[in-house]
Amino acid sequence: MFKVIRKRDGREVPFDDSKITDAIFQAARAVGGEDRQTAMELTIEALKMLKKKYNGATFGVEDVQDVVEKVLIEAGHAKTAKAYILHRDKRTRIRDAKSDLMDAVAEILDETSRENANIGNSPSAKMLQIASAASRKYYLTRLIPEEFSQAHQQGDIHIHDLDFYGKTLTCVQIPLGQLLAEGFDNGHGYIRPPKRPSSATALAAIILQSSQNDMHGGQSFAFFDRDMAPYVENAGDDEVYQSMEALIYNLNSMHSRAGAQVPFSSLNVGTETSEAARKVIRNLLLAYEAGLGRGENPIFPNIIFRVQEGVNFNPGDPNYDLFKLALRVAAKRLNPSFGFMDASFNKEWGDQVSYMGCRTRVMANRRGPAVTDGRGNLSFTTINLPRVAIKAERDMDKFFRLLDEVMTLTIRQLYHRFEVQAKLKVKDMPFLMGQGLYLNSRGLKDSDSIREAIVNGTLSVGFIGLAETLTALTGRHHGEDVVSQKLGEQIMAHMRRRIDEASEEYDLNYTLLATPAEGLSGRFIDMDRKDYGIIPGVTNKEYYTNSFHIPVSFPVSSFDKISLEGVYHKYCNAGHISYVEMASPPVHNPEAMEAIVRHMRESDMGYAAVNFPVDFCTGCGTLGVINEDTCPRCGSTAIRRVRRITGYLSTVDRFNDSKVAELHDRIVHNF
Repeated sequence: MFKVIRKRDGREVPFDDSKITDAIFQAARAVGGEDRQTAMELTIEALKMLKKKYNGATFGVEDVQDVVEKVLIEAGHAKTAKAYILHRDKRTRIRDAKSDLMDAVAEILDETSRENANIGNSPSAKMLQIASAASRKYYLTRLIPEEFSQAHQQGDIHIHDLDFYGKTLTCVQIPLGQLLAEGFDNGHGYIRPPKRPSSATALAAIILQSSQNDMHGGQSFAFFDRDMAPYVENAGDDEVYQSMEALIYNLNSMHSRAGAQVPFSSLNVGTETSEAARKVIRNLLLAYEAGLGRGENPIFPNIIFRVQEGVNFNPGDPNYDLFKLALRVAAKRLNPSFGFMDASFNKEWGDQVSYMGCRTRVMANRRGPAVTDGRGNLSFTTINLPRVAIKAERDMDKFFRLLDEVMTLTIRQLYHRFEVQAKLKVKDMPFLMGQGLYLNSRGLKDSDSIREAIVNGTLSVGFIGLAETLTALTGRHHGEDVVSQKLGEQIMAHMRRRIDEASEEYDLNYTLLATPAEGLSGRFIDMDRKDYGIIPGVTNKEYYTNSFHIPVSFPVSSFDKISLEGVYHKYCNAGHISYVEMASPPVHNPEAMEAIVRHMRESDMGYAAVNFPVDFCTGCGTLGVINEDTCPRCGSTAIRRVRRITGYLSTVDRFNDSKVAELHDRIVHNF
C-alpha cells in the first residue's frame, strides 16, 4: 500500500507495516494481552486511516504513531493505548537525550564546561566532560526512576555529580597514618613505608591522587599533623620545610581524573601537641605562606586549622603560637580556614571532627564507630528551597507541606542511589576499597559488594537560597529582619528533624548539608525565572545565595554577619561554612583577623574563613590587590586572580557566569 516512510532525520526508507503490528503487540503484552491477531487487525485499521489522511503523500514516523494511538483509543483498547503512549514517550526522551548529548559535545569541544571551577581546558578535560555528559544522559533516561529524573530536570531538586551516579562515592577522610605505617599498592606494585619526611609527603601526595582517581569529590587527611609526626621526629626544620614545600608543589601540579584537574585536597591540623607534630604544623604553614615557586598563591591543599580552647586558642595553650601563625598565613593566603572544636555540636568528640575544603563534615555514625577517618559522604542532592517558597505564595502551612513533600522525594532518591552504589564491587574502587581506606572495607575480596563498608558513609540532603526563600515568604531576608531570621531558623530546624527521622526510618546516616553550590546557583534561578517570572529579591539576579548565607551584596558588618549565620551551623550536620569579605589581605592588621576568628567561635560556628582578593602578576611577580586590567608595575595583562568559591580556592577565569556575577556583587564587611 505504501512504499516509503520519512524518518525523523529526513531520510526516506522502505515502509514496513509489520513494525506497526510489533509495536501494538508489545504494548498489548505490557498490559497482559497476548493476541497478535488483534494487533494485525488494528494494523489494518491504521493503514486505512493513513491512506485516507495522506492519500498517497509521504508521511513520517510521528504521523504513523499519532494514527496508531487514535486507532487504539477508538477501538476501545485504552490500556494498550496507554502502554503504547508511555513507550513512545520513553523512546522520545531517549532520542532527545541523544540529541542533547550531541549538542553538549559540540559545546564542550569548543570550551570546557565551567560547572566546576578547578577543571581545566585541556584535551583531557574535554574528554572527561564529554564522558560526563554521556553519563548524565544515560542515568537520567535509563537508570534513575522517572519521578526522580523529572524532579531533577524540572529544577525541583539537583542530583549532584549525576555523571557518577552509579560509579563511585563522593569523598573520604583518608587514614593516612595507616597507609604510611603499612605501605600500600596503588596498582603498580607495593610501596613500602617511608623513613624520611620527604618520602612521607611524596607518598601522601600519591595517596591523595590515587584515591581521587576512585572518587569524584574531595580527598582529605583528617589528622595530617598526627599521622606525619613519626616521620619528622629525627629531622631538622629545614628538611621538614622542604618536604612540606614539595607536598604543596605536588598538590598544585599533580593531576588526576584523566589529567583534568589536581586532587581536591584538604589537610586538617592544629591540635596535636607533640614536638614532632608541632614541627609538621609549623613548617606546613610556613611553606604555604611562602607560596609557589614565584610567590603565587597555592590553590591546594585546603588547610583547616582546628581551633580548641586549652590546646591553641589562648595564651599559655601549648599550640597558641601555631594558632597565631595560622592567623598570619590566612591573612596573606586565604588559607588556612578554621574548624572550631568547641562548637556545641563538635565539642562531644573533643578534637576528632574534621572538615573538607568544600565544607563536608562526617562524624556521628548509626552503623559503626563515630570516627572521621575512613568515612565520607556517599552522595548529596539539593532542594530548590526558593521554588518551594514561591509555590507557597506566602502560605506558611502550604510551604511546610510542600517542603515535606520534596524532602521525602529527595530522601527516597538518595536511598535509590545508595542501593545502586551498594551493588558496586571492591574491584570498582581498587584503591579506596581494595587498600582498606574506607571503614570496614579491609578484608573484602575484589568481587565482594561494598555495602558493609558504605553503610558508614553519609547521605546528604542539601539546600540553597535561604535568603531568597525568606524574601519570597515575608518580603525580607534574614539580614534585614528579625522575624525572617527566626523563620529561617524554624525552617532549618524543621528540615533537620525530617532528616533525623529519615535516619531512623532507613537506619542510615542521613544528614543536612549547607550545599556548596557552584553551577547550581545559576541553574535553579534560571529555571525559576522562566517558570515564575522576575520576583524582586528572589529571581531578579543571576544566582541564588549560597545555603544560609546573608546575600553577598547586603551591607552588614563582619560581626553581625557572623552572628546571624552562626545559628544555622548546628542544624547542618553534613557540613557548613561561613565567610566574611575584606577589601585586601589583612597582613598589617593581625588584630582584626584574630578578632574575627574569635567571634566566629563565640557565635557557635563549626567551620569558617576570611575572604579577600589575592592577585598575582605572572609577568613581574607583583602580589597584592590589582584592581585594574593591567599590572601597575609592568603593564602585563597576565594577572592570576585567586578567590574562594564554595570552600575551595580557584582562579577567577575558571568561575562560571553565575559565580562571576556573585563575585562582582560581593561587598566588603566592615567592623
